[in-house]
Amino acid sequence: MKITRLTTHIVPPRWLFLKIETDEGIVGWGEPIVEGRAHSVAAAVAELADYLVGKDPRLIEDHWNVLYRAGFYRGGPIHMSALAGIDQALWDIKGKALGVPVHALLGGQCRERIKVYSWIGGDRPADVARAAREVVGRGFTAVKMNGTEELQFVDSYAKIDAAVANVAAVREAVGPDIGIGVDFHGRVHKPMAKILARELEPYRLMFIEEPVLSENYEALRDIREHTSTPIALGERLFSRWDFKRVLADGFVDIIQPDPSHSGGITETRKIAAMAEAYDVALALHCPLGPIALAANLQLDAVCYNAFIQEQSLGIHYNESNDILDYLAKPEVFAYRDGFVDIPQGPGLGIEVNEDYVLERAEVGHRWRNPVWRHADGSVAEW
Repeated sequence: MKITRLTTHIVPPRWLFLKIETDEGIVGWGEPIVEGRAHSVAAAVAELADYLVGKDPRLIEDHWNVLYRAGFYRGGPIHMSALAGIDQALWDIKGKALGVPVHALLGGQCRERIKVYSWIGGDRPADVARAAREVVGRGFTAVKMNGTEELQFVDSYAKIDAAVANVAAVREAVGPDIGIGVDFHGRVHKPMAKILARELEPYRLMFIEEPVLSENYEALRDIREHTSTPIALGERLFSRWDFKRVLADGFVDIIQPDPSHSGGITETRKIAAMAEAYDVALALHCPLGPIALAANLQLDAVCYNAFIQEQSLGIHYNESNDILDYLAKPEVFAYRDGFVDIPQGPGLGIEVNEDYVLERAEVGHRWRNPVWRHADGSVAEW
């Protein structure tokens, strides 16, 4: 079997899909994307395609090593996301060629389903109690919300009080047994993160996410002294080498690599295994499309330390399309009782509606995250 062509499709609301074709007619799909940099990643995929065309798609580990190691400059969001989507598509091809799901090729599943959470409240948290009640009413047993709007390095207690009030409203609305994740989104700097983490302690959160930016992870040493809430981090880390220091220093309780950013299925499996050795949990990051979610679920099936899965159904970014739109059989993502089943079909276990992909690719997108500014005019972390 030989790879004959790699084709990318930029589709709404903010996604990039990759199709890899072979001379035997078997096709694999992947989702290489950096949100807000879709065209850059598509260009990186085209560059990596120069090596792949004509090669046997089943030699996944070797292809990963060549595409990573044979370039003098390596790593970072663009390169690793391009490599991630390629890796997903190669696993999809291999599973389809053998007639088995990817998780069967990774040792077989250790779980039949995994808990999922639903986003509430948007970029600027609002009406969170009502939104929380709605998603719990649909069967979810965990929610996640942005914790704050923009915060200066040292800011007012009024903003802290507003953030805490939002979380308190959600806890009151859903009761004591629903998991609540609060995402600081890297918007909070160390001085205020310590205060916010302490003030949220009474609400028995499932986790706090990115209390500071990953590049400031050493600040977690101080932040964890102010809370017993599990600390999650990792969506902006892209390889096992990025995660190595974080795990070794022991500041994080949950890692959140994104298999569309962190080198695909091949690399993320290795990151998860590293975390397991440090008794750190896995909650894969996935505010993305259906191909990315399918790849995540293949990993959830085989990673013992996976405990919950992000998914983007109904997320505030999905204004023009949602994850089920691009699937020929959307029922493959069977949400029940706060869980989603592990797909059992060959490859990634989904059937992409290619006609609809082509139709929406005619529309495309140039999604960009908003630019926020503080009251003094300086740019704020989004």
